[in-house]
Amino acid sequence: MTLLALPVHAPPGAAPVAPSVRTRVTVPLRFPDGYATTADVFTFTGLADGKEHLLLGLGDWRRALERSAGGGAAPLVRPHSECLTGDVFGSERCDCGPQLREAAERITDAGGFLLYLRQEGRGIGLYAKLDAYALQDAGLDTYEANLALGRGEDERDYTAAAQMLTAVGAERIRLLSNNPDKAAQLDVLGVTVTEQVRTGVHLSAANAHYLETKRDHTAHLLDLPVAG
Repeated sequence: MTLLALPVHAPPGAAPVAPSVRTRVTVPLRFPDGYATTADVFTFTGLADGKEHLLLGLGDWRRALERSAGGGAAPLVRPHSECLTGDVFGSERCDCGPQLREAAERITDAGGFLLYLRQEGRGIGLYAKLDAYALQDAGLDTYEANLALGRGEDERDYTAAAQMLTAVGAERIRLLSNNPDKAAQLDVLGVTVTEQVRTGVHLSAANAHYLETKRDHTAHLLDLPVAG
């Protein structure tokens, strides 16, 4: 483990502490299908929301940063919002687990960063997400269900993601995401998105309506088969 800095708690009224790398540790990863890679896992202090987000450096991320600094291709980056049901238990109601697995391999090949953001259920939390699932079973779509719970359609904020990227020197990125809101937020927060790279379409019978809703309601870049 490389301990790079310790958390600092500012006294009341003091200026906020600038986000910085707290710890870097190397972790070998192996996914259920056998794919393996190695991540340099970063923790941080001073993030805007105080949550324990992670940044995983994959592949030759150092070379990717050097290349970007010289005006070449930026590192490939995916901000991935935590999804316990999909990432851990393999739920097919969403495409989160397959997207996480895809991102690990593509970023390893290209060199870059996978951000694991503690924003379960588009920011509403695990229990509320499961409540939203129950409303979806009653006929609401994924966004309508959040609103019916008195929450926002999507409460995710990428301020901490931008801070993490800036702290490791990734101020130019190629964004691995189908979600245009991620690109828009990061751009406003000072991270230049030089290219938005689509993920694959991980379609199943259980998530077809979910993916269609993301495409039609929030302009996700998804090429789905036409019903007919």
